[in-house]
Amino acid sequence: MTTNSVTGEATDVELPVERGCPFAAPAAYEQLREQAPISKVRLTSGGEAWWVSRHEEARAVLADPRFSSDRRNDGYPLFNVDPATLQLQRSQPPVMLGMDGAEHSAARRPVVGEFTVKRLAALRPRVQDIVDHFIDQLLAADRHPVDLVRALSLPVPSLVICELLGVPYTDHDFFQSRTTMMVSLTSLEDRLRAFAELRAYFDDLVTRKESEPGDDLLGRQIARQRQDGALDHTALVSQAFLLLTAGHETTANMISLGVLGLLSHPEQLTLIKADPGRTPAAVEELLRYFSITDTVTARVATEDVETGGVSIKAGEGVIVSALSANRDPAAFKNAAELDIERGARHHLAFGYGPHQCLGQNLARMELQIVFDTLFRRIPALRLAVPTEDVPFKDDAVVYGIHELPVTW
Repeated sequence: MTTNSVTGEATDVELPVERGCPFAAPAAYEQLREQAPISKVRLTSGGEAWWVSRHEEARAVLADPRFSSDRRNDGYPLFNVDPATLQLQRSQPPVMLGMDGAEHSAARRPVVGEFTVKRLAALRPRVQDIVDHFIDQLLAADRHPVDLVRALSLPVPSLVICELLGVPYTDHDFFQSRTTMMVSLTSLEDRLRAFAELRAYFDDLVTRKESEPGDDLLGRQIARQRQDGALDHTALVSQAFLLLTAGHETTANMISLGVLGLLSHPEQLTLIKADPGRTPAAVEELLRYFSITDTVTARVATEDVETGGVSIKAGEGVIVSALSANRDPAAFKNAAELDIERGARHHLAFGYGPHQCLGQNLARMELQIVFDTLFRRIPALRLAVPTEDVPFKDDAVVYGIHELPVTW
């Protein structure tokens, strides 16, 4: 492999790279991190971007305001995007993830209170009820194996985020199918249609809630905006779009992968079965280990920046690899191993800096409750197929599992 991070010549690596093994980072990631931790790579969509693969430099980039999250900026690195799609994305109002500086702070500030420790503690009994309900249904299944994705991984975070936002759960099949299509790397036409249909759905939902706001996140946002004298319908649609799509797809994939990871490492599973007090640390380690949103932390430099000994010019795209950074041996000893006792809280699975995931503690709570409840109530749970026969989402922006057959 040829690498040159000093001259900025692109390597012979083309991204994204399929994982191949769900328990390991691609070999190309390991080689880049060792040989040229900040290096130019080629994108499958055409063009080039800087690839940041070490933990230290990754945190530095994600915390630096000179790197923009605004996808409308020239040079922002996008995968599998043609000119028509790029134009569509630039024509849409930005969501919170695509804002910078004061604009981003203003959009994030009103929602932060919805994810405080106090509010999440009040929500915990309801999350437990939801998990128990779907495990009851799982245990009542008259046929084995059962697909854990459909039976538990998808419905739990979907119902939680629906109740939090005030979205009718009866619509879950609609938004799950559209969200899944949006994060796929397959049909461009299908992704564009899913995007448009979801925006239209949330536009209608917010309109109805403006007439009858309830005691939910969207209802409280509407009441706050009216109190401030400035109802912003478009901003509410973008907010709902982001929170619902991000709030169930990622957690659902982590539930499935977390179960697979623990079943595939029985010595680790034994530890949390014996002591549920270890589960929070296990969740952090599983988040680090799988790093399902590997390449969504993209940026574009708004001015010339020197970082990690490399000069990045204004207008050049940068991709921070969470998976590579979370497997960096300088940050995590024996990083390739799953070790729930390592203390991995400094991982980058939720990003870092001002754009760090807003709902990270909600996701942590859901994962802890699911793992503790599932393995307590079904201690004999096991995979119904070999790991190599599990269909993984190598065709999606968010890594995960299409189907996870289990039995007991």
